[in-house]
Amino acid sequence: QVQLVESGGGLVQAGDSLRLSCAASGRPFSTLSMGWFRQAPGKEREFVAAISWIGGTTDYTDFVKGRFTISRDNAKNMVYLQMNSLKPEDTAVYYCAASGRVASTRMKYDYNYWGQGTQVTVTS
Repeated sequence: QVQLVESGGGLVQAGDSLRLSCAASGRPFSTLSMGWFRQAPGKEREFVAAISWIGGTTDYTDFVKGRFTISRDNAKNMVYLQMNSLKPEDTAVYYCAASGRVASTRMKYDYNYWGQGTQVTVTS
């Protein structure tokens, strides 16, 4: 079992930055690939970013490339999502997820464990 706890969400203005954090416990963190997803009201949960076991490979959806950065600290069992130049359309609940796959993945169904989510609201 893996437990994931997100933090760092909040209410910001367009153009601001936020850093989301996800603390993992319950399984050697370095054996998990990690991802961030988000879900806006009335929409499906969608992929945002992912990072492989040792952080050598990252992947981003097109609408966050160049603005968001995913990173991990295996010594601290943490994964982060640095979000810059935020836009109102980034408003959503952001979820941290963990997968036993070695490589990063965009597929929700590859992720076995999910956090409870943290709300990000961006005003114009």
